[in-house]
Amino acid sequence: MNSQQESSKFNFRWWLKWSLLGAIGIVNGYATVLMYAKGETPFALLTVVLTTLCLYIFGSKKTYAHRYIFPGVVGMLVFIIFPLVYTIGLSFTNYSASNQLTLERAQAILVQRSFQSGKSYLFDLYKVDAGHQLVIKADNTLFASEVFDISNPSVADFMELQPIDAATGEKEIIRTIVQNRSNLNKIELIMPNGEHIRMSGLRRFAAETPLFTVEEDGLSLLNNQNQQRYKPNLETGFYQPVDNKGNFVGDPISPGFVVGVGNANFERVITDDGIKEPFIGIFIWTVVFAFLSVALTLALGMILACIVQWEPLKGSGIYRVLLILPYAVPSFISIIIFKGLFNQSFGEINMMLDAMFGIKPSWFSDPTLARFMVVLVNTWLGFPYMMILCMGLLKSIPEDLYEASAIDGAGPIQNFFMITLPLLIKPLTPLLIASFAFNFNNFVMIQLLTAGGPNMVGTSEPAGYTDLLVSYTYRIAFEGGGGQDFGLAGAIATLIFLMVGGMSLLNLRLSKSTLEQD
Repeated sequence: MNSQQESSKFNFRWWLKWSLLGAIGIVNGYATVLMYAKGETPFALLTVVLTTLCLYIFGSKKTYAHRYIFPGVVGMLVFIIFPLVYTIGLSFTNYSASNQLTLERAQAILVQRSFQSGKSYLFDLYKVDAGHQLVIKADNTLFASEVFDISNPSVADFMELQPIDAATGEKEIIRTIVQNRSNLNKIELIMPNGEHIRMSGLRRFAAETPLFTVEEDGLSLLNNQNQQRYKPNLETGFYQPVDNKGNFVGDPISPGFVVGVGNANFERVITDDGIKEPFIGIFIWTVVFAFLSVALTLALGMILACIVQWEPLKGSGIYRVLLILPYAVPSFISIIIFKGLFNQSFGEINMMLDAMFGIKPSWFSDPTLARFMVVLVNTWLGFPYMMILCMGLLKSIPEDLYEASAIDGAGPIQNFFMITLPLLIKPLTPLLIASFAFNFNNFVMIQLLTAGGPNMVGTSEPAGYTDLLVSYTYRIAFEGGGGQDFGLAGAIATLIFLMVGGMSLLNLRLSKSTLEQD
């Protein structure tokens, strides 16, 4: 009896598990088809990979034990691997604000365009007993359409217009036409002379013809208005006019489509002076900013840690709490406060400098002062972290070393440089490299304090004197003057990844060598 109950319980769990896995597979499979149909191939592939991994881990007895690490694997794939691969992929394309569609979608949008190919006629909308009726006026003659339901007009057949002596029913006001414009746009009328007309304004119907027609090759478009042929330029990602020999001439037409451009975005960073010069300058400033941030926060944090650890100092606990407060307050709040303090017109810092020395520095418009301000604020935000690290490491230094140095007649300064500093630097080295990598990509501080400004002049893409590479990339991607250039931003982001990745490898190597020496 007990074995039968256990078997029944086991079967129930088995059926429940496979029912859930089957439901997950069906739902995600349907979502994958929808994403692929809309041209979102990368996201469709990601969904396939995650679904397959889920079914394999939870459906196989061999891999069922790995279910505990599955959430972590999913997080790594979704938030690390996929964005990285997607960004690198974008860097080899022309993906931008004007080039976001596939070739097929861009062609479909162009084919939907039309132009007025004949006369336009005034119309009125009348409410009659069985619905509504359109009345067209042409050459002092009135023509009426069939009666239709304005909330759901039939668009399967064309409505033929018939001449009438006078309109009947109640004439609708313009507000009704505006409210039902989307439905009225679906209606196509046929004049007695065979001319097809559609709504072209709030008061007019006109003969409209498709602007473009797809030719026999399935790619070329013929402009029905001027008989100009267009072909897709697979190098620029736009439809462009061609001459009789098939050579591209004239200006391209939007919307564009996404095409692969190879190394063109990386070459732009190297060859385009409007990008190369600010890129080199911003790269140098990024390295200097990260180095100064680490050096100054380390120096200040280490000195303050030594002071608060000094035994004769009374009230050291209070000083520790006060010095750690900048680290406890959310950084964005501190940055916004500093932005107000450094305000050039009514900030407290300029008011104090004006009262004491008669000067009002232009913190946000002068490049040198802006960079000085950025480093100063970041030092304030970062020194508590270094102080906490140094306070913990100071406790690990044997007191015997200081007692021996005191016997030899060494003073506090000699002790600091001969004992404290060497013993602190060694374990701090991996953390300093990590801090350098963090400040290398310190986007939040730059964006909230200066937004990269003051802006540079004569650049192809928006760039500022306090921009770091990461904020420069953001501005190219979302604030580009010539359109949001995601491909170029992806190329620069890839370069940043290689730089930070190199620092991480160096960090791992130094950490490994430190452990081996210990």
